[in-house]
Amino acid sequence: MGKVSIGLRGWRFDEDDVFTDAGGWKPLEEIPKEPRHRLVRLQVVMNKPCDACYLIHGEENKRQCRVASIVYGEPLDEVLLCDEHEADFLYWFRERGGASIAGEETFRDAFHEWFDDGGRAPDGYGGMDHVEEAPEDLPDLRDPEDLYEDEDLLADERPDFDGDGTVGDDDDGDDAEDDFDLDLDREYPT
Repeated sequence: MGKVSIGLRGWRFDEDDVFTDAGGWKPLEEIPKEPRHRLVRLQVVMNKPCDACYLIHGEENKRQCRVASIVYGEPLDEVLLCDEHEADFLYWFRERGGASIAGEETFRDAFHEWFDDGGRAPDGYGGMDHVEEAPEDLPDLRDPEDLYEDEDLLADERPDFDGDGTVGDDDDGDDAEDDFDLDLDREYPT
């Protein structure tokens, strides 16, 4: 067996570490600690917005963010990216010192600061070539809350996406309507 990405590209797992010979998930307690932590974190951060998009659009316009499809870094300090912003991250990592702080708690914050200060990859800077081979053959991930009790791994401060693939909470910004309750049993003047 080889290496496989699960859920998001970037983190790679040895198939022998996470799958049984029959192709199902190994029981969590049989998965080595590092891949187990990554697997649990993946389930928490999947369907979250791209960090770079969120830095551009902010909380007020978070619906414009793209869903992250790539994860880099270590669990609890991971960077989530969409395809469009992967080259920016790789440029920062390879050419602007990101590799020197890989594994440190400041990793994600350092990338965020660089990107927020206008750091970008030069036009044409190449990303990674990811090979997708039969992702539909992977078994479905189990709910992380059912598998793991470590609150740190299950917590994430990033906003969630709505069901339509956009970030946000159904708030359209018009709070006046939200404060209005209509009592259908009351008689109102006409």
